[in-house]
Amino acid sequence: MYSFIKKYTETMQDKNIYPIFSLLVFVLFFLGVLWYVKTLDKNQVEEIKNLPLEQ
Repeated sequence: MYSFIKKYTETMQDKNIYPIFSLLVFVLFFLGVLWYVKTLDKNQVEEIKNLPLEQ
């Protein structure tokens, strides 16, 4: 399977764009999650934190 992927990527032109694109997607997702956690309401965090104890 790896040899198929290796042969395929060797024939591609501008193959350096894919790692850059995947890194950009990862960084944007990570920053989005950090922003979401930072803007969470503190009361909602307390509800989520105590959720397993309420059942």
